[in-house]
Amino acid sequence: MLEDLRIREFSIEEARQLNPLQLALIGDGVFEVYIRNYILSNNTQLSAHKIHVKAISYVKAKSQSNIMHVIEKELTEDELYIYKRGRNTKSATVPKNANVIDYRNATGFEALLGYLYLTGNKERLFNILEKSTEIQLT
Repeated sequence: MLEDLRIREFSIEEARQLNPLQLALIGDGVFEVYIRNYILSNNTQLSAHKIHVKAISYVKAKSQSNIMHVIEKELTEDELYIYKRGRNTKSATVPKNANVIDYRNATGFEALLGYLYLTGNKERLFNILEKSTEIQLT
């Protein structure tokens, strides 16, 4: 699915050299598309507005932070490195709807997704995406 949209595959070395916020930007898009497709696939009767509202419960910083807390112990050493780089990167802004800790954890989560997507590790990417829909969100 998502691999069809990728312009090029980055080597692990190339992806590790990217700025974590670049990885997070890509990961944010990947997660948003996956979640919208997941919601639509489970209820084709929802209006676009209701899909959007439901998607917010997954893509907001608090939910992504909760997802990371659950899956963090399952990450490989390489994945943990990417997550921590994203989490520890200073951002110029923090959304008014999120606290700093949740926002940083969410940035790390998105960086990890971006990294897996850009390096073509689709099996692991889909494993994490599927787990993210199984986690109880707040």
